[in-house]
Amino acid sequence: MAKEKKTSQKKQISNSKHHDSSSKLIFGNAELCSQFLRNYMDIPLLKNIRAEDIEDVTERYIPMFTEERNSDTVKRIRISEKDTLFFISLIEHKTKVDYNVSMQLLRYMVYIWEDYEKEMEKKKKGISKTKGFRYPPILPIVYYEGSGKWTAPCNIKDRIYFDKAFEPFTPKFFYKLVQLNDYSVNELVGKKDELSLLMLINRLQNLAAFKELNLPKDYLKDLSENSTDELLDIIARVTASMLRHLHLPEEEIAEFTDQVKERDMAVLFEYFEDVDLPAERKKAREEGRAEGRAEGRAEGEARFAKLTQLLLESGCTDDLSSAVTDPEYRNELYLRYNL
Repeated sequence: MAKEKKTSQKKQISNSKHHDSSSKLIFGNAELCSQFLRNYMDIPLLKNIRAEDIEDVTERYIPMFTEERNSDTVKRIRISEKDTLFFISLIEHKTKVDYNVSMQLLRYMVYIWEDYEKEMEKKKKGISKTKGFRYPPILPIVYYEGSGKWTAPCNIKDRIYFDKAFEPFTPKFFYKLVQLNDYSVNELVGKKDELSLLMLINRLQNLAAFKELNLPKDYLKDLSENSTDELLDIIARVTASMLRHLHLPEEEIAEFTDQVKERDMAVLFEYFEDVDLPAERKKAREEGRAEGRAEGRAEGEARFAKLTQLLLESGCTDDLSSAVTDPEYRNELYLRYNL
């Protein structure tokens, strides 16, 4: 009976949505994670991190994840024989920015520290109350794949009003923002690793971007010949996801992904130099954009309706009047009421 109850609880807290997202694939692989930490973080302590130093402990922290953030991951990184670092990656798939991500990260960090404290207390009771006890460092990362600019503040204190007046008593920390579109093609090609190719593929939003990419043949040749079968499989899956975004037929997608697995990636990019999307694919993309705009309008109306309700309940009719005519003040109210 107890076993059944435990299984039931696990089902309730597990994420029910499973996306074959590129970010989930990237951060789910230890080798790609090590490349990310070594080559993209610019932190000397992480320059020699290897795949074998990385342990995925996401399952341990599933209770802190939500349906909307099912691609978040937690890694335990061994940085020396005695010391470990926790690395949290938050993945933002949507084109809109999540302004409350700093608070989400703070919850994650506190949860991890509490779990670490309990783990140490089991080994030696009372150790967390001693003078020399220290909590492990946590590196919070937001890996943003959206086409728009990330405009959310990276410091949590900017999410708290009267932060200047109460500055000594307000927690503050920065998360590391890795914004895909901040890297130039030359910068990524210069990394010469599989992660750089995956990041380049993730940037391709349309056929024109394919034609303009013009990757060096020796770059693709080296990756094709030297990547492991596991990494080639991930590259193939990310490529397939991107090609579906361009509305290619499944048989064409299968053909291209087979070429990746057969270590002939250059063929994929050569093909798109002359190809044009059929009219029906263009139409499907236009319909998708129209649907997205409609959803955005509906979301905005619902957000303002909620703000209106809160202001009326609080008797703040002057604020409501200003919100109707002043977009900047309306956004301030959205932040104040956490909408």
